[in-house]
Amino acid sequence: MQKITEVCKNLGVHTDECIPFGFYKAKIDLNIMERYADQPDGKLILVTAITPTPAGEGKTTISIGLGQGLKQIGRRPVIAIREPSLGPVFGLKGGATGGGKASVYPQNEINLHFNGDLHAITAANNLLSALIDNHMFHGNELKIKTVTWKRTMDMNDRSLRTIETPLRKDNFVITAASEIMAILALATDIKDLKRRINNILIGYNEEDAPLFVKDLGGADAITLLLKDAINPNLVQTVDGVPTLIHAGPFANIAHGCNSVVATKLAMKLGEYTITEAGFGADLGMQKFLDLKTPHLPKTPDAVVLVTTIRAMKSHGFAKDYNVEDMEALEKGIPLLEKHIENVKLYGMNYVIALNHFYTDTDREVDYVMEWAKANGHPIALSKAFAEGGPGMVDLAHEVVRLAEIPSTKTSAYNPTDVPKVKIEKIAQKVYGAKEVVFSKRALNQLERYESYGWNLPVCIAKTPLSLTGDPKQIGFVKDFTLEIQEIRPSMGAGFLVALTKGIMVMPGLNKRPRAVEMVIDDHGNLID
Repeated sequence: MQKITEVCKNLGVHTDECIPFGFYKAKIDLNIMERYADQPDGKLILVTAITPTPAGEGKTTISIGLGQGLKQIGRRPVIAIREPSLGPVFGLKGGATGGGKASVYPQNEINLHFNGDLHAITAANNLLSALIDNHMFHGNELKIKTVTWKRTMDMNDRSLRTIETPLRKDNFVITAASEIMAILALATDIKDLKRRINNILIGYNEEDAPLFVKDLGGADAITLLLKDAINPNLVQTVDGVPTLIHAGPFANIAHGCNSVVATKLAMKLGEYTITEAGFGADLGMQKFLDLKTPHLPKTPDAVVLVTTIRAMKSHGFAKDYNVEDMEALEKGIPLLEKHIENVKLYGMNYVIALNHFYTDTDREVDYVMEWAKANGHPIALSKAFAEGGPGMVDLAHEVVRLAEIPSTKTSAYNPTDVPKVKIEKIAQKVYGAKEVVFSKRALNQLERYESYGWNLPVCIAKTPLSLTGDPKQIGFVKDFTLEIQEIRPSMGAGFLVALTKGIMVMPGLNKRPRAVEMVIDDHGNLID
């Protein structure tokens, strides 16, 4: 690897704008945006995927590989992706640094503490909790009756879903799903960060009037804990493509996109910015386009839709997705078609990236490639894991072609729609639901928020494993009912979170978590 100071220099980042964290990681001082204010923005490429399966889709691997492929054909790419959370790292999912020859380094440092961003977010979140409880302990001048703010920790720990302190009952959410994470990901600078923190809803008083951080105080102290965390982190791929990894909200229970500041910076520094949205086009892509894009200077110039033969066979109910199964592959194709439909719904130019696995047979690959061409879908066979940049040249050329074709972004709903209608339109148009059923609690909450004038965008928290709200209903499911159990305001982030039935904002570890399988050597290095 190059020293990170060399990566900064080659990228056009001055010495006083590059803040090294060791030899191979750095933060970029956001003051750089003033120097690049008049620099035209590069092309923006959004990577999404079909509904994930245990077979793996490799969306991050393709994102990294596409950057390598663009470098291979003489372009100047910058990758901008999310930070990993410790919960998945020690649980089932693992890290978020790609794989094989399409990886970013240093992997273990990125997957663990990185540059301290998630710890800062956790501390800021819990400082607010401490301030709320302290205010109530010392007389409760604001007459706080109901506290809606939750504590957080960056770990899967189901035991913290419900706790009780001497003052009150409380809950923890995982840091990646906290509103502070969403705020950091959407804030455009320190001033905007403080404004959003002041707008956080902390609860209601005895007259059921909403209370905010600006009523309680402490926004400056909370912002102070985040003043370094808002600076994007810079690392590199195995072949030196600069990569900004910053902010990591989950896409099933949060909005699933890397930070606005990192994406905007990447578009100033590079000819092509490759970014990704979490999970499938029903979740991450929808949230990227409806919740993040309004804070960017442009909409994506092209969308890359990642799929694998293994995943499509899994959604086609294959007994073993590692062996050839043409019948299951054929049955899995309609799910891919649904995600293509979602991309078209938003008016985006797209290309399918068929992420190649060594278990794929020539017959299966030929079938998918011929199906795509017969139905007019641009497609490229992608071999990022095995070959790195050289295996991504076809996709890179197709992305360059598509990025020159104008697209017109639309949405599943109108900004003037009330939140209930927005939820219904997303569920029906993007997920394919027949109807949406709201719990009595959710309806009462919507009525209350409407009385406050909170006509905000919506962020639906739903399982990533199905188009429906039931993770067991795989494949292309039609005419189902989506149940909404609760609506939580994220006033600092600027949206309402609609929780589907059964969704958990504090995950638990799986029966055999990765943490118990990890082995380190005598120098503290993780042995793969």
